[in-house]
Amino acid sequence: MNCFLCNSSVGKKLVMSVSGCVLVFFILFHMSMNLTALFSPEAYNVICSLLGANWYALVATAGLAAIVALHFIYAIVLTLNNYRARGSQRYEVTAKEPGVSWVSKNMLVLGFIVLGGLALHLYNFWAKMQLVELMGGHVNSLGYAPTDGAALIAYTFSQWYYVALYLAWFFALWFHLTHGVWSMFQTVGWANDTWYPRLKCAANIAATIIFLGFAAVVVVYYLKSVCPCCAGAC
Repeated sequence: MNCFLCNSSVGKKLVMSVSGCVLVFFILFHMSMNLTALFSPEAYNVICSLLGANWYALVATAGLAAIVALHFIYAIVLTLNNYRARGSQRYEVTAKEPGVSWVSKNMLVLGFIVLGGLALHLYNFWAKMQLVELMGGHVNSLGYAPTDGAALIAYTFSQWYYVALYLAWFFALWFHLTHGVWSMFQTVGWANDTWYPRLKCAANIAATIIFLGFAAVVVVYYLKSVCPCCAGAC
């Protein structure tokens, strides 16, 4: 089984599909959690305290990091294999659609951008929350309690450059997901002429929901920081 997953092209794509599916579910969960901050900062902070330096949260964090690493490593391996086998054509698809080629040929580039956004996010949030708790701290470098995620969101997205960087990150993630979600199903043979348009539509819907959910938090908190009327309305 290990040889199949490591040496076979189909096995590698299966690993990419399964790890990608897990990451999509986590992203949906994270988006739903963030949306809580729009309606109740107190409820959001309760969630942050539950997902702090508790054993189950630490196990989940370690598992998630392993899945991200696995997904990224296999993406590099598959891309290199595709370069050797087909030159610059990186992903073989069973159904073609105008406009999909650019994304499919630049999935690794988009992946690097997504990974860069993840690194920024870990610096802005994980390093000031769970990591602070792990190190026994009671306040982070900004003077907030590590469980005060709402205050951290408000501070971070009061800075226009973070707003711009995060929106660019979400946009790259949208592109990555529009191809990646339906590719998961293609791996198991569902992307035929009948299912391709349905899966493509489902991928676009899922990616758009994720983009809008994350972007809403960033934009609303930025507007609250620059517009007192918006802050009062919320």
